[in-house]
Amino acid sequence: MIKIDGNYGEAGGQIARTALALSTITQKSFEVYGIRKGRRDSGLKNQHLYCVKSLQDLCNADAEGAELGSLYLKYYPKKIMAKNLNIDIETAGSITLLLQALLLPAMFVSKPITITIKGGTDTKFSMPFDYFNNVLLPQLQRFAKIEAKLLKRGCYPKGNGKVEIKINPKYKLNDFSNFDEFHHHLIQNVHKYNLIEQHHLIQIKGISHASRNLQQTKVAERQAEAAQSILKQKYNVSIKIITEYQDTLSTGSGITLWAIFSKNKEDIDENNPIRLGADSLGEQGKRAEIVGEEAAHNLIKEIESKAPVDRHLADQILPFMALIKDSKTKVSEITNHCKTNIYTIQQFLGEIFEVDEKNNTISI
Repeated sequence: MIKIDGNYGEAGGQIARTALALSTITQKSFEVYGIRKGRRDSGLKNQHLYCVKSLQDLCNADAEGAELGSLYLKYYPKKIMAKNLNIDIETAGSITLLLQALLLPAMFVSKPITITIKGGTDTKFSMPFDYFNNVLLPQLQRFAKIEAKLLKRGCYPKGNGKVEIKINPKYKLNDFSNFDEFHHHLIQNVHKYNLIEQHHLIQIKGISHASRNLQQTKVAERQAEAAQSILKQKYNVSIKIITEYQDTLSTGSGITLWAIFSKNKEDIDENNPIRLGADSLGEQGKRAEIVGEEAAHNLIKEIESKAPVDRHLADQILPFMALIKDSKTKVSEITNHCKTNIYTIQQFLGEIFEVDEKNNTISI
């Protein structure tokens, strides 16, 4: 039983999500205590419970303490099964946060599966679906063929968004007698992360979206135009931000931008794609132009860092770096969130990351 301090570092729910993912794939049970202890609403939240429930569906795991507000969780994984999953978070709980726990083990099942999730697609304190699909997923295709489709947006507080994830695995955990053999196979066969330089900025893309009831005031267009105006003053590259409206249960809007780089100007490296992302959410009383400008300034900050990995992508790819070793990234910022994730990963894999805060590099 691995014991994990849930109050370590930034002490957020990421500790539980990362632990659940790595426990399921390594088949090592764990106990996390003091979950979100310093927070006003301490303990497990609804979205953490759905992470546990989803993984129980995937591997028939047993769990203790999986209750709202619980400060501890004990989790006992069993053999991962290849099965389609239908998950309804029932609120605007973040779909992408749930996927932080579920996606990693689901990528290594024995045959193609489809995961359908209902919940929040664009919510505070989590990556928007468009960031997940256009910045994170390109970095994970070395492990499995993953297609993510947005079927419906879900905004706070009612959610009801819908996402479909199709996974076609390249490496299958159940082909090996134990995790150590599987881990060795990944180390020997998967292309390493080597994300050290930005190289050439090729283009900037984006998606600006809003609920249907905001169409008359052209919220999506105003967000996009504000972002594009700022970016055009800085960069002489193709900038394409599409706009869309959808019927949603709650009013909402947002914009996600991503910059695409390449070592060779005409050739994008699919093995080590370089994409930096930034986003901004609309809220009541916040003008659409401010939302667009905020996202643009956030992206500019990432680009000007000269790093090929943005501050949010950094902690997302750490578990995958640990699975294949001999990898190195330069990030725009090494956050406390990132350090906390390193702590959690090392409890399961025993691998020691080298963190150089002076040069903002992480290697393993």
